[in-house]
Order: sequence, then structure tokens, then C-alpha cells
Amino acid sequence: MSSMSEDADPSENRAAARNTAAGPLPSRVTFNRLELSRILNLYGRMVADGEWRDYAIDFLKDRAVFSVFRRASEVPIYRIEKDPRLARKQGMYSVISATGLILRRGHELDRVLLVIDRKLAVV
Repeated sequence: MSSMSEDADPSENRAAARNTAAGPLPSRVTFNRLELSRILNLYGRMVADGEWRDYAIDFLKDRAVFSVFRRASEVPIYRIEKDPRLARKQGMYSVISATGLILRRGHELDRVLLVIDRKLAVV
């Protein structure tokens, strides 16, 4: 006689046991100090130029999102996302426009942010 309830699926029990044996999964994905410093430096320059006015940071289970707003009541004009599941594929960092278009994706945050960083302007 088994101690499992009739409602439980045996494959779910095996998956749960495998996940606990593999070690605890992080509860949320976050930006580390260097990543956040680089993003906030860019944000500060764009605020000084008068282009950006507000931001929001979301730490979700599967990704971290830094959203940039022109006005607080609007949708974000850019989203800077860190998704560790894509680290071995296209790269875990991406910049996404307000329409949902992925402007750039890559493995290095500095290179990904170049798509919206306008340090060098041709006069």
C-alpha cells in the first residue's frame, strides 16, 4: 500500500524530489551591484539630458527588469531585462522597446546598453 494520496501524480512527486535534491533555487533574480551601478549611471545621464524621468525595478522569479519611463503615468519606453535562463543561448541581458521589440540582446550588459546610451553625439 502506498502512502501517496489518490490525487497526487507520481511524476510530480519525483520532480519535486529531484528539485530538492539539486539544491535550493533562488527565489528571485536580481541585478548585482555592478549591473545596477551601470544601469543607474546611464539613467542619471539621461535624466540630466531631460529624456527620462522615472524608473521601476522588478525582481521576479525568472528575470529582473529595470523599466524606464518618460513620464510616470506612461508605459515604459525601455525595459532592461536580465534573464539567466538565456545565459547560454542569446545572452541574459536584453533591451526591449515600448512596443515589445528586442533592440539588443547579449552576454555583456555594457554592450547591450550601447543601443540606448548616447554618450557620443556627432555634431
